[in-house]
Amino acid sequence: MSGMRRVPRPPHGPVAIATSPWIVVGSGVVVMVVLLIVALGAYRGRSPAPDGAQPPALPVPSAVVAPSVPTSVPSPVPVLPGISGRASGLPPSATAGSPSADPTVGPIGKPTATRSPSRAAPVQPAMTGRYRVVQSFDGGFIGEVAMVNTSVRSRGWTVRLEFSGGRLVTAWVEGVPQGTVRRSDDGFTYVSGVEVSPGGSVSLRFHMERAPSTPRECTVDGVRCNGL
Repeated sequence: MSGMRRVPRPPHGPVAIATSPWIVVGSGVVVMVVLLIVALGAYRGRSPAPDGAQPPALPVPSAVVAPSVPTSVPSPVPVLPGISGRASGLPPSATAGSPSADPTVGPIGKPTATRSPSRAAPVQPAMTGRYRVVQSFDGGFIGEVAMVNTSVRSRGWTVRLEFSGGRLVTAWVEGVPQGTVRRSDDGFTYVSGVEVSPGGSVSLRFHMERAPSTPRECTVDGVRCNGL
């Protein structure tokens, strides 16, 4: 008995686990298998959706549309050669060389003289005439048309007198050759027999019966007489 040796027993507890690594690996595998089974059971426990059914659509919040505010679009401003309002950052009215809306302001902002519309001067007639009554008496009167040549050349003349009644007795020109008388129902026309020199004057006299002393119309070469 004394000659035999005892075989030592393997240690138990933590010392055995530390000396046997395959026990630790096996325990990890078992734990992973158990967790996998639990996960599969939980997945299968969920009720699958019926065929063709679609998941309910989540409500989508409607977009809030802000009220539209009308905006004024500025009219395009013509770009002039050189410095423009867009290139310099200045408004078009402050840009040098831009035309101003004010007609009294020049291209560089200096006021310019404005011209008032000129009125055409009245045209002076070549022959002017003035009517007057020389003498009045019972049943008639003697009238006169005094004329002046305001032109720069000699010229003839024509006098037209119209009355609302009465009769022409005679007509004559003092101091010069006589012209031609053309009577009508409402008066007469006298055409000169000699021209009047520039700046010269001449007087036509006439005798009217049963007629108003103021004629209805008196013209010299178509221009109304003065003195009516």
